[in-house]
Amino acid sequence: MRRLGTGIGWRPEIADAVERMPGIDWVEVVAENVCPGHLPDSLRRLRERGVTVIPHGVSLGLGGADRPDAGRLTALAERAEALGAPLVTEHIAFVRAGGTLTASPHLEAGHLLPVPRTRDALDVLCENVRIAQDALPVPLALENIAALFSWPGEEMTEGQFLAELVERTGVRLLIDVANLHTNHVNRGEDPAEALAALPLEAIAYVHVAGGFERDGVWHDSHAHPVPRPVLDILTDLASRVAPPGVLLERDENFPEPAELERELGAIRGAVAAGRATAPVGGTAKPGGGVAVLAPPEARQRLGVAQAAVLSSLVAGTPVPEGFDRVRMGVQARALAAKRVDVVAKVAPELPALLGEGYRGAFLEYARVRPMSGGYRRDALDFAEHLLKVGRPEDARVRRQLREWWLHRAGPTPRSPGLAARARVLLRRR
Repeated sequence: MRRLGTGIGWRPEIADAVERMPGIDWVEVVAENVCPGHLPDSLRRLRERGVTVIPHGVSLGLGGADRPDAGRLTALAERAEALGAPLVTEHIAFVRAGGTLTASPHLEAGHLLPVPRTRDALDVLCENVRIAQDALPVPLALENIAALFSWPGEEMTEGQFLAELVERTGVRLLIDVANLHTNHVNRGEDPAEALAALPLEAIAYVHVAGGFERDGVWHDSHAHPVPRPVLDILTDLASRVAPPGVLLERDENFPEPAELERELGAIRGAVAAGRATAPVGGTAKPGGGVAVLAPPEARQRLGVAQAAVLSSLVAGTPVPEGFDRVRMGVQARALAAKRVDVVAKVAPELPALLGEGYRGAFLEYARVRPMSGGYRRDALDFAEHLLKVGRPEDARVRRQLREWWLHRAGPTPRSPGLAARARVLLRRR
């Protein structure tokens, strides 16, 4: 596997700092946030300096019951080619459910949700991975995710699940040690046992990130410093295998560049400590995998189960039997809060226009309108919902909201005047 070194997640908010930061060998960018024909200047300059850029997808949903969407695969392939990436990465998760497979409404989570560690889910995942591998121009690596809840009746540990996935498909792994810590706190899973069962020779690179604990639940926020337990797991991993690359993820609450550099130094130190105790010797190479087809009934069973879970989280239907109702409630609230915050980012004019009433109005809307088409579609649907019920009460603001909605939802762009006025509102708040 190609040696990557030490990297950091590239985000527009820290683009200038990343360019100036010493010792950055590579960066990772959220695939859905870049356009192949219009790469940000910062990414182009990094590439020209020889810095490797890897696209990290978040929307394929390879752990879902449906086969991967051809359009999403094409988009990911285009980004890999535009960035000259040596590989692409995604997640072992499902992000949507329902639809024709289950004859139920199509629902979007807007978040990465855990797949059950069952034979059905593994069969479906393996076939979906094979489909993705055939469509992508470079190797694929998959990330273990953090989870707030567990599925009842699981048949394998995470290590066993991932080991068989690698054996059957030859896919590489992106191991997130922060997610191993999250699953330790939230699901009682031993990180050392997980590492011992993993096919470490298949690791493409490693993620490191921070989070916080509240009421006994660890939230993988990517907005806090990396805690010592996560660094200790990284050291344990490095004592078992030399990771080809290690990357710091930070998505919000960005600290000063000096603090990011200190965190990168702590990550390098954790890896060095692990390598100092590593046994001498090589590692085996992962297999090439075998062809796999998931039985249709496996997709059907998985689809029904995932639709029931997602519906309980976003549409208020009963929590399926066997799930921890408290943890499912925590997850549902987290999804609603994320939905509010992300819509505010993709459509900043909405909180600018609605002011302090934005959050309450959106949560009220979200209780009756599950997301079905992504966050940008959600922003438009929210604005349309408000207009249909005659809100906001202020007629002037309602006219501005209608103008914004027409500008975004219409077949052709309208006057940019509203966008300029919204920017003025944003500066005033």
